Amino acid sequence: MNEYMNEYMKETNEALLHTYNQFPVVLDHGEGAYLYDTEGKKYLDFAAGYAVSSLGYGNQELNEALKAQIDKLFHTSNLYYNTVCGKAAEDLKRITGMDRIFFTNSGGEANEGALKAARRYAYTKKTGRYEFIAMNNSFHGRSFGAVSVTGHDSYREPFEPVVPGVKFATFNDLDSVKALVSDKTCAIILEPLQGEGGINLATQEFMEGIRKICDENGILMICDEVQCGMGRTGSMFAWQGFGVKPDILTMAKAIGNGIPVGAFAMTEEIAKYSLEPGDHGTTYGGNPLACTAVSKTIEIFEKKNLVAHVQELGAYLTEKLEELKSECDCVKAVKGKGLMQGIQVTKPLSEITKEALKEGLLIIGAGNDVIRFVPPLIIEKEHVDEMIRILKKVL
Repeated sequence: MNEYMNEYMKETNEALLHTYNQFPVVLDHGEGAYLYDTEGKKYLDFAAGYAVSSLGYGNQELNEALKAQIDKLFHTSNLYYNTVCGKAAEDLKRITGMDRIFFTNSGGEANEGALKAARRYAYTKKTGRYEFIAMNNSFHGRSFGAVSVTGHDSYREPFEPVVPGVKFATFNDLDSVKALVSDKTCAIILEPLQGEGGINLATQEFMEGIRKICDENGILMICDEVQCGMGRTGSMFAWQGFGVKPDILTMAKAIGNGIPVGAFAMTEEIAKYSLEPGDHGTTYGGNPLACTAVSKTIEIFEKKNLVAHVQELGAYLTEKLEELKSECDCVKAVKGKGLMQGIQVTKPLSEITKEALKEGLLIIGAGNDVIRFVPPLIIEKEHVDEMIRILKKVL
């Protein structure tokens, strides 16, 4: 490790609040599915910045569009119209199947907005409903409302009392959800494919059952697709793969390929009775730079037909992970869908990720015992093969 790398780390450690246990590597630039550190070492990236960089690194078409917008205008205020926000919203409407969009800067903010929108709907309708049902092992963000519906005690406990009126059901267990429904239930929030909780895919029965419970009881269904949305599961959004449409949908991460942007979207029926001027706002949300990133990312997705590519590569990744499971005793299960998959392992996650880093592979954990694979969606079969070769060395 050279002195510059040490200097970068020292500077960071002395200036930033210590909220991340960082790997001893200083990343400098990227190209395609690879990242390079300040010493020139190459890393195959199967983490994609936590499922963000779906187009990989160094996409010149996206970069040029962003540079051009920076030279033109990158911030005003939502009090005024701009030339790109409306187009980005229309693009998102088309690919999400929803009717109304609100831009945020992150996934956590998108989920905060969704919770507020659900409460506002109940308020307008004068239903007296305010409670939320969320899932155990879920993750919806770090801000107060989002962490209140996150089903991990370790994330909530240091900040209690959190937002009241939240009950937790067992994921993929409809009876546990039904047992919590009352005339106070405002919305049910879930990830169709849980990320941080361990790469847990909802069953078809569960998704359909949640929709039925909501329809029969006047409850809103909120799908958090911050991580599993934007092509990652082999449909543009995971709900589309189930054919079960939520009332409110949240997204972020890959919709801007790394430019900070998120959104929550809802059907026209919900929008009619939900947020009004003065109810919710954002200084930076929907800024011209972020909206340029959204529209250009969607355009590239569609030109490259990345959804079909994910279906093909996802099947190949599953096949190779199943082979790995049959060869390695420490691999107990293969989980997930598309290019959001994981392996359940008996070895410590920190040991595997550290050894993989030394071998030039970036991977991350999910839950207590799952190695997560969320690479750029542009990867090819040879990248999967390279990843598997390295994994075999470190498992």
